[in-house]
Amino acid sequence: MSQTALNTSSALQPQASHAELANAIRALAMDAVEKAKSGHPGMPMGMADVATVLFTQFLKFDPEHPKWPDRDRFILSAGHGSMLLYALLYLTGYDDITIGELKNFRQLGAKTAGHPEYGHAAGIETTTGPLGQGIANAVGMALAERMQASRFGEDLVNHYTYVIAGDGCLMEGISQEAISLAGHLKLGKLIVLWDDNNISIDGKLSLSSSEDQIARFKACGWDVQAIDGHDPKAIADAIRTAQSTATPSMIACKTTIAFGAPTKAGSEKSHGSPLGAEEIAGARKTLNWPYAPFEIPEHILAGWREYGARHALEFASWTDRLNNANDVSRETFERLMEKALPENWNAPLDALKKKWAETAPKMATRKASGEVLNVLAPAIPEMIGGSADLTGSVNTKTDALLPVTPKDFSGRYIYWGIREHGMAAAMNGMALHGDLIPYAGTFLVFTDYCKPAIRLSALMEQRVIYVMTHDSIGLGEDGPTHQPVEHLAMLRAIPNLNVFRPADAIETAECWALAVASQKTPSVLSLTRQDLPTLRREHTEQNLSAFGGYVLSESEGEAQVTLLATGSEVHLAIEAQKVLKQKGIAARVSSLPCWRLLDQQPKKYREKVLGKGTARVAVEAAVAFGWERYIGRTGAFVGMKGFGASAPAEALYEHFGITVDAIVKAAETKL
Repeated sequence: MSQTALNTSSALQPQASHAELANAIRALAMDAVEKAKSGHPGMPMGMADVATVLFTQFLKFDPEHPKWPDRDRFILSAGHGSMLLYALLYLTGYDDITIGELKNFRQLGAKTAGHPEYGHAAGIETTTGPLGQGIANAVGMALAERMQASRFGEDLVNHYTYVIAGDGCLMEGISQEAISLAGHLKLGKLIVLWDDNNISIDGKLSLSSSEDQIARFKACGWDVQAIDGHDPKAIADAIRTAQSTATPSMIACKTTIAFGAPTKAGSEKSHGSPLGAEEIAGARKTLNWPYAPFEIPEHILAGWREYGARHALEFASWTDRLNNANDVSRETFERLMEKALPENWNAPLDALKKKWAETAPKMATRKASGEVLNVLAPAIPEMIGGSADLTGSVNTKTDALLPVTPKDFSGRYIYWGIREHGMAAAMNGMALHGDLIPYAGTFLVFTDYCKPAIRLSALMEQRVIYVMTHDSIGLGEDGPTHQPVEHLAMLRAIPNLNVFRPADAIETAECWALAVASQKTPSVLSLTRQDLPTLRREHTEQNLSAFGGYVLSESEGEAQVTLLATGSEVHLAIEAQKVLKQKGIAARVSSLPCWRLLDQQPKKYREKVLGKGTARVAVEAAVAFGWERYIGRTGAFVGMKGFGASAPAEALYEHFGITVDAIVKAAETKL
């Protein structure tokens, strides 16, 4: 609807009251959940007043330009209350969410999924549902806002990040990591609206929790207020105060779940189930909402649409400022919005590959990764590094990357602290902000802590890079608590995730190139602690790792056996090939740095790499799970059968039988 039409409509219609605007949300939530016979009506009904004040008085957005880079971000961390968000998007005029989509809530193919899913509809800033992820995403978004404001100035970047979070979000452990980091960095443009309704699915919150959340946030350096979440003036005053603080803010909004429902308000019975026809009829009477299901009176819808259009002039003014910015700033800003890499970004990387082919260094792939970053980071200024208190071990910081601090957001390196889960989820938020490429490191075994956020990186198609080192028993003395054996299989099982396990420095460079260029696929780099020899001695500009697998060393004569390996075990396969040759057995060696990319290659190419018609032996210092796709029932596997142990790496490889002799014997057995 045009602004002229809105003005005409509002002139002819009575002005909608706050109660009417909020009750429109409540009614749509009740009706959609009831029609779907599935969903969570209570939270949208309880937080309708808060959301109405936020969207009509404070949130900077423009439904006609939903990707406006300087829009405020609204994160529904309590994603089970998705109808709150869908109702707001419909009412304020987002094209993607129609009344038909609301009627199709939770149905196959609908944009209105059970929990908000990024990419389904404009206005959904992130995928939430796994509680706590949203508030941690928001920390990343708020951090990205401050970092980009320091680069481009507040004429182009100056917006708030608002979060609605529930008790479940704050009970999840990830929330403490997020809250602590936000307080430390003093992210003053982050505002969390806590739905303090004292209810969880099981019943009263006192069954499982007795924390003083206000004291908790204060202890983490947040500004905190407590208000009546059904008092529009109190809500507005609190948000206005929160906007003025130099620290992140939490507003505890005391609400009644399912506000307006005659018997289920304030009860867990309204949390995760439809209210039922009788209860909805009673709620309509209590709320003075005598309209049919999904019917929004014209004056109320017109009022909402007018609020939705109120930032159109601000968007136009911002566009003028961007167009009038100096050429370098404007071109860089626009390039970042398109997620395009700088021109010739890979030239220094190719030069490094050539150097390594000539000098053949023996180095750990974690060290090679650090050398790659020394040339990539200057070439791609939007790359933002970090680690979970393991900077010296994971080699993610270069001399050119200065730290981000509470007083200076112009740096490019984040000391995440020992907050692996919060780190991963905040990186998702930084990527979702739309203009940064976050990467950070820890040990591969600690993907256990990161996994829920890694999964969401893949689900949301975000370019987030996880640098995971110390990737096998090769880390040695730290023992089985730190030696990943099942983690590669777990990560490879996640759809749309590139798991790279490079065999040497050159493959490490190639895998990094693929990771930064993959706009819609996150990456895990699985890197060694121990030194490895350079295996490729002839330079090629072609990125062989892009095929996911390739023949590294061809057999002399027709191959009888194909040795398949990844990472630190590829050089063992090369040595085994030499021994087999001495025994008169022709063996081919294929390196498989990324299974997902290999699986995308044409059938004939895969058959060549995997050795169709030959005996097959797979070698990896991990459990065998997953290798059956390549070696079938007749192939052999040389690797781990259980957990590791504490000892020097060389002793562990011998002890667990991951040796050249073991590979040779396995090959002989299969012939």
